[in-house]
Amino acid sequence: MGLYRLYTGADGESHIEELKPSDHPDLWQLQTAAGIRLQEFKAKQFLDWHPAPRRQWVIIVSGELEIGLGDGTSRRFGPGDARLVEDTTGRGHTTRTLGEGPCLALVVPLA
Repeated sequence: MGLYRLYTGADGESHIEELKPSDHPDLWQLQTAAGIRLQEFKAKQFLDWHPAPRRQWVIIVSGELEIGLGDGTSRRFGPGDARLVEDTTGRGHTTRTLGEGPCLALVVPLA
């Protein structure tokens, strides 16, 4: 279980950094959200390069996703992992559902 940030770097590519709450006091403050919804990523689904549609939190409830980055690396996320997704510009990232079943996530768009 971890906290991560997916963002667009100066190179126009998406990058992932681990967020340590002690280094980000703003994470302890109430954030304004536009709502909350469940999203299911179907088993073995692959979404090609795409930027995030908006700034949002994506929290994995069950299953596992792999996020691909422009430098050829990828990162796996599973239950309890939360990503602050901010790569709304540039080429974006790829998303692949791992395992035999779907991945269920809570998506919280930030206002």
